Amino acid sequence: MAKWQGRSRRKPSGGMIRLNRGKKRFEIGREITLTTVGKQDRKIIRTQGGNRKVQLFGVEMANVTDPKTGKITRVKVTTVVENAADPNYVQRNIITKGAIIMTDAGKARVTSRPGQHGVMNAVLI
Repeated sequence: MAKWQGRSRRKPSGGMIRLNRGKKRFEIGREITLTTVGKQDRKIIRTQGGNRKVQLFGVEMANVTDPKTGKITRVKVTTVVENAADPNYVQRNIITKGAIIMTDAGKARVTSRPGQHGVMNAVLI
Protein backbone atom coordinates (compact mmCIF):
# COMPACT_ATOMS: atom_id res chain seq x y z
CA MET A 1 0.00 0.00 0.00
CA ALA A 2 1.34 3.42 -0.94
CA LYS A 3 2.19 6.02 1.67
CA TRP A 4 1.04 9.61 1.30
CA GLN A 5 3.77 12.05 2.33
CA GLY A 6 1.90 15.30 1.84
CA ARG A 7 0.90 17.89 4.42
CA SER A 8 -1.29 16.78 7.30
CA ARG A 9 -4.92 17.90 7.35
CA ARG A 10 -4.74 18.53 11.10
CA LYS A 11 -3.45 21.61 12.89
CA PRO A 12 -1.31 21.25 16.05
CA SER A 13 -4.43 22.23 18.00
CA GLY A 14 -6.37 19.33 16.46
CA GLY A 15 -8.51 21.45 14.14
CA MET A 16 -8.95 20.64 10.47
CA ILE A 17 -7.18 22.38 7.60
CA ARG A 18 -9.28 22.62 4.44
CA LEU A 19 -6.88 21.73 1.62
CA ASN A 20 -7.28 23.74 -1.58
CA ARG A 21 -6.28 20.76 -3.72
CA GLY A 22 -6.26 16.98 -3.56
CA LYS A 23 -3.41 14.53 -3.21
CA LYS A 24 -0.75 14.58 -5.92
CA ARG A 25 1.20 11.75 -7.53
CA PHE A 26 4.58 13.14 -6.44
CA GLU A 27 3.50 13.03 -2.79
CA ILE A 28 3.24 9.24 -2.80
CA GLY A 29 6.01 7.45 -0.92
CA ARG A 30 7.41 3.95 -1.48
CA GLU A 31 7.24 0.80 0.57
CA ILE A 32 10.24 0.33 2.87
CA THR A 33 13.08 -1.83 1.56
CA LEU A 34 13.84 -4.65 3.98
CA THR A 35 17.47 -5.58 3.29
CA THR A 36 18.19 -9.16 4.38
CA VAL A 37 21.29 -11.31 4.70
CA GLY A 38 21.40 -13.47 1.58
CA LYS A 39 22.06 -13.39 -2.13
CA GLN A 40 23.08 -9.94 -3.44
CA ASP A 41 20.10 -8.28 -5.10
CA ARG A 42 19.72 -4.60 -5.96
CA LYS A 43 17.37 -2.42 -7.97
CA ILE A 44 17.87 1.09 -9.37
CA ILE A 45 14.80 3.31 -9.17
CA ARG A 46 14.15 6.80 -10.52
CA THR A 47 13.39 9.49 -7.96
CA GLN A 48 12.11 13.03 -8.28
CA GLY A 49 14.21 15.25 -10.52
CA GLY A 50 15.54 12.33 -12.56
CA ASN A 51 17.92 11.27 -9.79
CA ARG A 52 18.55 7.63 -8.95
CA LYS A 53 18.29 5.60 -5.77
CA VAL A 54 19.72 2.10 -5.38
CA GLN A 55 17.65 -0.30 -3.27
CA LEU A 56 19.55 -3.23 -1.79
CA PHE A 57 17.29 -6.24 -1.12
CA GLY A 58 19.92 -8.83 -0.24
CA VAL A 59 23.52 -8.52 0.93
CA GLU A 60 26.39 -11.00 1.26
CA MET A 61 29.41 -8.71 1.71
CA ALA A 62 30.02 -5.51 3.67
CA ASN A 63 32.68 -2.79 3.61
CA VAL A 64 33.95 -2.87 7.20
CA THR A 65 36.21 -0.18 8.66
CA ASP A 66 38.60 -0.91 11.51
CA PRO A 67 38.55 2.24 13.68
CA LYS A 68 42.02 1.56 15.15
CA THR A 69 43.88 1.30 11.86
CA GLY A 70 41.42 3.06 9.53
CA LYS A 71 41.69 0.18 7.07
CA ILE A 72 38.61 -0.85 5.08
CA THR A 73 38.08 -4.49 4.16
CA ARG A 74 35.31 -6.33 2.34
CA VAL A 75 34.05 -9.19 4.49
CA LYS A 76 31.20 -11.71 4.45
CA VAL A 77 28.10 -10.99 6.55
CA THR A 78 26.81 -14.01 8.46
CA THR A 79 23.89 -12.82 10.59
CA VAL A 80 22.19 -9.94 12.40
CA VAL A 81 22.97 -9.84 16.14
CA GLU A 82 20.98 -6.79 17.25
CA ASN A 83 18.68 -4.24 15.63
CA ALA A 84 17.33 -1.29 17.61
CA ALA A 85 14.78 -0.42 14.90
CA ASP A 86 12.71 -3.55 15.62
CA PRO A 87 13.56 -6.63 17.75
CA ASN A 88 11.70 -8.79 15.22
CA TYR A 89 14.24 -7.78 12.54
CA VAL A 90 16.91 -9.91 14.29
CA GLN A 91 14.92 -13.11 13.76
CA ARG A 92 14.24 -12.18 10.14
CA ASN A 93 17.90 -11.09 9.49
CA ILE A 94 16.81 -7.62 8.32
CA ILE A 95 19.54 -4.97 8.22
CA THR A 96 18.93 -1.25 8.82
CA LYS A 97 21.23 1.60 9.79
CA GLY A 98 22.48 1.09 13.35
CA ALA A 99 22.04 -2.68 13.29
CA ILE A 100 24.83 -4.82 14.74
CA ILE A 101 25.89 -7.60 12.38
CA MET A 102 28.24 -10.55 12.73
CA THR A 103 30.93 -10.67 10.04
CA ASP A 104 34.04 -12.75 9.44
CA ALA A 105 36.04 -9.88 10.99
CA GLY A 106 33.80 -9.72 14.09
CA LYS A 107 30.82 -7.64 15.22
CA ALA A 108 30.17 -4.42 13.31
CA ARG A 109 27.63 -1.59 13.41
CA VAL A 110 26.00 -0.62 10.10
CA THR A 111 26.64 3.04 9.18
CA SER A 112 24.93 3.23 5.77
CA ARG A 113 21.26 2.91 4.85
CA PRO A 114 21.34 -0.21 2.65
CA GLY A 115 17.73 0.15 1.51
CA GLN A 116 18.41 3.66 0.20
CA HIS A 117 22.15 3.87 -0.56
CA GLY A 118 22.66 0.48 -2.21
CA VAL A 119 25.89 -0.22 -0.28
CA MET A 120 26.63 -1.90 3.00
CA ASN A 121 29.15 -0.01 5.17
CA ALA A 122 29.94 -0.88 8.78
CA VAL A 123 32.41 -0.11 11.59
CA LEU A 124 33.93 -2.77 13.83
CA ILE A 125 32.95 -2.59 17.50
